Amino acid sequence: MSARPVVAGIGGIFFKAQDPKALALWYRDHLGIPVDEGATYGTFATPAAGDAAGPLQTVWSTMPASTKYFEPSSATFMVNYRVADLDALLASLRGAGVTVDDKVEDTEFGKFGWAIDPEGNRFELWQPPAGGM
Repeated sequence: MSARPVVAGIGGIFFKAQDPKALALWYRDHLGIPVDEGATYGTFATPAAGDAAGPLQTVWSTMPASTKYFEPSSATFMVNYRVADLDALLASLRGAGVTVDDKVEDTEFGKFGWAIDPEGNRFELWQPPAGGM
């Protein structure tokens, strides 16, 4: 009997957009997502485990349909992006006129901040704690 297959990580996140090319370029310009001009997708090179930021960790979680965590977005999803310097990125987004939540959480799991993209999708930014997660 062979072992049951398991998922090794998140291979991608896909979501609807009113203007896929424009939104992809917005994410490239403001968050550094690797998207080529005119494309609607990008790929990431995964850092080696044990790098300066610590081992890469991706979390997948189901949440109750009644969660308020994604508000004010009405979307049925939210993407969490791992970042190296949360405060600097939030300041950059604010400087570009992006709607950024005033709240920043500093927890044992790292620092978290939130913002809203041009189509009203809330996203989460995560700076892992020193030593990584």
